[in-house]
Amino acid sequence: AMYRHVRRSFSALATCVALLVALVPATASGQTGRRPITLDDLAKIKTVSDPQRSPDGKWVAYVVRTPDVEKDKSDSDLWMVSWDGTQTVRLTAGPDSESSPRWSPDGRYLAFLASRGTEDEKKKGSQIWLLDRLGGEAQKLTEIDGGVSDYSWSPDSKRFVFTKGDKDPADEPEKMEGWKRKTAPPIVLDRYHFKQDREGYLKRFYTHVYTFDIAAKKLEQITTGQFEDSSPAWSPDGTKIAFVSTRQGPDPDRHLNSDIYVVDAKPGAEPRQLTTYAGGDGGRPSWSPDGQWIAYFQGDETKYNAYEINKLTVIPSSGGAAKVLTEALDRPVSGQIWWSPDGRTLTFAVGDDRIEYVGRTTTAGGAVEKLTAGRGTVSNVSLGADGNLTLLAGSTTQTPEAHALEGGTLRKLTKVNDDLLAQLQLATTEDFTSKSKDGTVVNGLIVKPASYTPGKKYPTLLIIHGGPNGQDDHSFTFDNEFFAANGYVVLNINYRGSSGRGSAYQ
Repeated sequence: AMYRHVRRSFSALATCVALLVALVPATASGQTGRRPITLDDLAKIKTVSDPQRSPDGKWVAYVVRTPDVEKDKSDSDLWMVSWDGTQTVRLTAGPDSESSPRWSPDGRYLAFLASRGTEDEKKKGSQIWLLDRLGGEAQKLTEIDGGVSDYSWSPDSKRFVFTKGDKDPADEPEKMEGWKRKTAPPIVLDRYHFKQDREGYLKRFYTHVYTFDIAAKKLEQITTGQFEDSSPAWSPDGTKIAFVSTRQGPDPDRHLNSDIYVVDAKPGAEPRQLTTYAGGDGGRPSWSPDGQWIAYFQGDETKYNAYEINKLTVIPSSGGAAKVLTEALDRPVSGQIWWSPDGRTLTFAVGDDRIEYVGRTTTAGGAVEKLTAGRGTVSNVSLGADGNLTLLAGSTTQTPEAHALEGGTLRKLTKVNDDLLAQLQLATTEDFTSKSKDGTVVNGLIVKPASYTPGKKYPTLLIIHGGPNGQDDHSFTFDNEFFAANGYVVLNINYRGSSGRGSAYQ
């Protein structure tokens, strides 16, 4: 997906092009030197993602995804920018995509995921590669069938934790009973997992937590069984791993009551269930600096799963009663949870009415402080040792770019689309509110052509998001810009069921 709201079908958009151009000619530019956006511009927009600040605070690594129309694909490369924004360095430039840059805690390496090499090597999936900060080519670290995902460094920089799917026995038929017979062995289904959309039957296996010792190049499986395990997180001392899993009941595939578990970081250890709430507990578990607490997101009871509003919650890592910190917020929290070095505050993202902002609260709970302002969106929030934040920030006229939040001031670090946006005459996007016949206030956005004239009638398109959970917000949306450039007014309505307006509305 190019951006959160550019995930709408490109093919569906393309089918409208001929009709739009035929019915309504492109509006003339109202700003000297600027032109209306065209369909060709969609392939010129680059995507910035996953900003990661180095432990010494001097650099921010990130991913830039570039479309390639001729090859009908896109390529992702790693870049880094200095914290003051004055220097930009490209780290990878090959034909294969790289993703998920992660600095080692000791600052010596930058790891990333890539699928490179021969076709047989690529079939193994994405592997961990290491870039030595002293220089030289990246070196492949792992050779793991099925590839690596959702990985992170151990606190001592000696191991990785990640998730990996079980191996399909059919990949080694000679090890299967009766493999020499003329007919293939039957596929035995004994769990409801096969009903899962897209991968339940085709991928009839489960994902578990693994560790990899860098010096010994040793892979060890930490969790086992017919369970889906995800979002592993190291304890500060590196002896334990917290993760999310659905393991309760005779058939865990039939419910959505996920929980937080903790397991010793060694094979054969028995996971210990931490949470007991009868609903979804998830997000990525986040350990307090002293290892005494784990923060996570508590959802709603499972019957409201599609409409749940995640609440920031903490629980003792040794077990005990959970404490909801954002009970009074009535807005969903999201993203990675970051503890302050002194363990007194937590930072996260908040989805509000048509915007997203950075929020912070104390371990005592109570009011949530807004750290960013304005009608825009944020994501990929992370907290540095110096208390400053790195994040992606964007708006209706600005594609998401990496920013520093330093001393309460938002400062732009990357500018990958600035040259293109400077050429374009963009639409005007405003908040829109209506009242339904039963008195319910419904909010949304109205997008007007740059040459919009008050009092003049315009053909108007109503484009609504799916869900019904989720919301249209103040983020860059190519569809809206393209239609407005062709003379249309666009309405995005956050109808009942949409997020950002609280539990009752949703």
